[in-house]
Amino acid sequence: MAQGQATKVKKKKKSVLKRAAQARQRAEVNQSNRTRVRTLMKRLRTAISSGDANAAGTLLQPTLSAIDVAISKGVLHENTGNRYKSRLALAFNGAKAAKA
Repeated sequence: MAQGQATKVKKKKKSVLKRAAQARQRAEVNQSNRTRVRTLMKRLRTAISSGDANAAGTLLQPTLSAIDVAISKGVLHENTGNRYKSRLALAFNGAKAAKA
């Protein structure tokens, strides 16, 4: 299903309508979780690249936590989330080391 398009419902059976409604609800929740993770990751990367170690330090834990939540909800695959966390931690540690 393309992003932003409504789910097509061919039959009018009660169960089909219910599954279509559930699919729409899950899509909204998944989109919300994905957006939150991406926004936090973008903020953290911006703080790291600007050299602001304090801001990056305060953003690191909530970002890693949001990635973990997205993994547990099935929004992100476990390997993908772990890769994101690893890269963010490496970037943060590199910026912290450069600052010192």
